[in-house]
Amino acid sequence: MCVDISFHSDHKLIVKDFPQILDKRNSKISGNSDQLPAFLFPEVPIIYLQDGSKLLSEMNWGVDPFYISDPKERVERKRHMLNARSERILDDKKSYWHRLKDNRCLIPVSGTYEHRKIKGWDKKVPYYIWIKDRLIQYIPALYQVHEVVENGVISYDKTFTMITRKANEVMCNIHNDGDNKHRMPLFLTPELEQAWILPDLTENDVRDIFNFEIPAEALGYQTVYTLRGVDERPDGKHKYEPWKWENLPELGNDTPPKAQLSLF
Repeated sequence: MCVDISFHSDHKLIVKDFPQILDKRNSKISGNSDQLPAFLFPEVPIIYLQDGSKLLSEMNWGVDPFYISDPKERVERKRHMLNARSERILDDKKSYWHRLKDNRCLIPVSGTYEHRKIKGWDKKVPYYIWIKDRLIQYIPALYQVHEVVENGVISYDKTFTMITRKANEVMCNIHNDGDNKHRMPLFLTPELEQAWILPDLTENDVRDIFNFEIPAEALGYQTVYTLRGVDERPDGKHKYEPWKWENLPELGNDTPPKAQLSLF
């Protein structure tokens, strides 16, 4: 699964890319973080259309399965609704994502994180990934708005899921383990990002966007300090800054070199 993002870019870049956008965030610093892990269902600024206007407003990561009454089961199910496979959105008519196919939105990010498995190592190696030559990018997503009535007061539960697709060569070598290995976010060009939230997209237009595979050479990537656990980064730098892992083999080879034996 693709469950970690970083947003450390200037929000003014969003306005530059979407000049007519209406900023409806509750907090002007919402979403600013070296790392936002999806499993915590964080509040993230999302771009979407409402009544013909582009809005920037907070939503929680992980589509809420409000149809489940048991609280524990509902949370557990939500953990499986952090990502939506692009292959299921149009063609799997029974999929929950098919119901949300017209609720298209964008996640502004500076970059994303993914983990790589190395044979014999207990810890997976985290990588920070971004699109080269861009300070900000927008990952396609689907959103859900659920009306909640409590004590006669109406509120709206807004949640989203990130769209993923089959990984390109670089991302296959990084995201090389787990039940959802060889997946990556649906990275797009600036033109396709803008197109994703157009109101008049046809099914063929959407399918063309799903079929776009970003070239491997368009992605920048670097190893970073461990993202899991409570240990702070020893050098005090940002989580997305490079960190060297000793004896790390090149991408495509997941077997580390054997330690040389001393003859003395």
